[in-house]
Parts: sequence; structure tokens; C-alpha cells
Amino acid sequence: MRRAVCPGSFDPITNGHLDIISRASRLYDEVYVAVMINKAKKGLFEIDERIELIREVTAEYENVRIEAFHGLLVDYCKQRDIPAIVKGLRAVSDFDYELQMAQMNNGLSGVETLFVPTNPTYSFLSSSLVKEVATWGGDVAHLVPPVVLEALNKRLRKD
Repeated sequence: MRRAVCPGSFDPITNGHLDIISRASRLYDEVYVAVMINKAKKGLFEIDERIELIREVTAEYENVRIEAFHGLLVDYCKQRDIPAIVKGLRAVSDFDYELQMAQMNNGLSGVETLFVPTNPTYSFLSSSLVKEVATWGGDVAHLVPPVVLEALNKRLRKD
């Protein structure tokens, strides 16, 4: 069985993330979405909330599994016999960082990283930008799935 992982913080999941997950789900028998826990960062959404949002927006993909994980991504891959990491690249600046990570991961465990060019529609998109725009009342409806938009609006609503 061909397995891959799409890692990230997904705080929140965007249409760009969803595009990469969707494309990976067509290439692999099983795709794990690893919601990486970074205790040094305080997210807008709790891990369980992120997982639930991802479950909702990936429900149509029967071969996608969503899990939280804390630690090294290569350990996550070893524990699940996953030989490949799928990462979306938005720009050349992403490549510099991601190449170093890919080489380190391969050197540590032999896990390969496959880079998927982002759909140009989402080349500028990040969770951080979505949160910032939404915080200031900007329209992000075209950047996130409807259920995520609803969760963002609810979380950021100032009473």
C-alpha cells in the first residue's frame, strides 16, 4: 500500500492546503494529514478543533486519515510505515527552507519528500495571512472552505 503524509499546523486549513491534500489523495492509497503540535506556539484553534475542521473538509476523500502528532515528522513516518512526505511549494522562498528539511528527513530516516507546486490561485496563501486578514474584518471566504470560514468568524467575533 502506497502511503504519504501531508504535515502542517493547519491553523486553520486553507483552500491551498486542501488542494495539496486532494492531489496527494489521487496519487497515494493512504494519505495521512499530520497536524503537528508545536507547544511553543499558541494557535487560534485547539488541535482537536483543527482535526475536526480537516475531517469535515476532507470527508469526500475516503483514503485520507487525520491525526495529531508531536515530535519529529520522521518518527511519525516510521511508526506508520510512511515512506513519503508531500509538501506544497508556493514560491522559490519555500523551496530553500523545504529542501533543507527534505534533506534532513531523508538523512535521518530515508523518508522521501515530494514537492507539489501550488495551484497559482493559492500561491500567496497561508494560514497566518488568513488569520490576519480575518482578524481585521477582511473577506477570506474565497480562501477557506465554508465550514472553516464559519469557525473563523465565530472565533474572531468580538462581543
